[in-house]
Amino acid sequence: MTGARVGSALTEEQAAVRDLVREFAREEVRPVAREADAAGSFPEDVWDELAELGLTRLTVPEAYGGFDADATTYAVVNEELAHGSLAVATALSVHCLVTSCLAEFAAELHRERWLPEMAEGRPVGAFCLSEPHAGSNPAAMSTTAEYDPDADEYALNGEKQWITNGSRAGVAVVFAKVVDGDDGGEDAAPDDPGSITQFLVPMDAEGVAVGPKEEKLGLRASDTTPITFDGCRIPAANRLTEEGRGLSAALGTLTGGRIGIAAQAVGVARAALEAATAYASEREQFGEPLSEIGTIRHEVAEMSTDVAASRLLVREAARKAEAGEDARVAAAQAKYRASEAAMSTANEAIQIHGGYGYTTEFDVERFYRDAKVTEIYEGTTEIQKEVIARGVFDTR
Repeated sequence: MTGARVGSALTEEQAAVRDLVREFAREEVRPVAREADAAGSFPEDVWDELAELGLTRLTVPEAYGGFDADATTYAVVNEELAHGSLAVATALSVHCLVTSCLAEFAAELHRERWLPEMAEGRPVGAFCLSEPHAGSNPAAMSTTAEYDPDADEYALNGEKQWITNGSRAGVAVVFAKVVDGDDGGEDAAPDDPGSITQFLVPMDAEGVAVGPKEEKLGLRASDTTPITFDGCRIPAANRLTEEGRGLSAALGTLTGGRIGIAAQAVGVARAALEAATAYASEREQFGEPLSEIGTIRHEVAEMSTDVAASRLLVREAARKAEAGEDARVAAAQAKYRASEAAMSTANEAIQIHGGYGYTTEFDVERFYRDAKVTEIYEGTTEIQKEVIARGVFDTR
């Protein structure tokens, strides 16, 4: 990176990336966000422009045509994109999770096969961890992978749910419990992470079926589907980790993912704050602008402080990740506080808009619906608190 970084300040290169993505989000992403949300359709033109800008290269190593961006740059990009559209930011962050997994765990032949193309933006990646009955507790997953030594293949069976980029993806990282075919999968014990393994699965493989798009409260433009694996046979070479090492690998990847989600929450909160201050400056009530009313000013002050504090937590988590420190607690703290700030700020923005805030004429109602998911995906608020508490007590 160019220039020295001091505390939470950005280097010159990081600031340049921020400015570039900020302009892109303002000029290309925000203008289509409301229409995409109303239609429940992902803006593919924006994805192509995003790829041309190089953002799909973020977590791809330089050797395969990527930028190998540091955690702070990754966070900055997520904040700025989410300021324009959380759906677009979410699609990119999941794509980056997949390229990160392949860069860290895949064999060289798979890196060479997939990463250069994914750096260009297509195929899009999907991360298949959650299941209908195993969201916050992935150890309880029931998807299985049965090894066939004669064919040197695994057969995947099971269902994944809430998969971002589900129908858009060309390749997926899939987590499954390796089982012995002699017992019909009965040794895939509930809450036992000991056999969870991650696999590389092309989405055009036989036995992969993408379900209908989920109808969601918010993040409506994001492509979210279930994916079913029915006797999907993949070569043993597509196993990304040793058998039983998949869950620990997933948790490591999700630490970086949570920093990205926290940054997205900051972006949504910032958008809500800006909308509220703009409206309060223009709207008059009781013969004066709302911005001159004490209660409104105090609400805005709290919103602004929440945004600034959340961004500092994100930057600290990113700093730890870049330094090679254990960033799990810091990432959980950032995601917990930033997602809470996104919800509270969006709520106050609606309140400041009054009745107009409850209509689709203004973006604040979308910010409110979108903000809620930041408290849920990649680990609920309750999970983040447990991670934080564990970190506190383990250091006593």
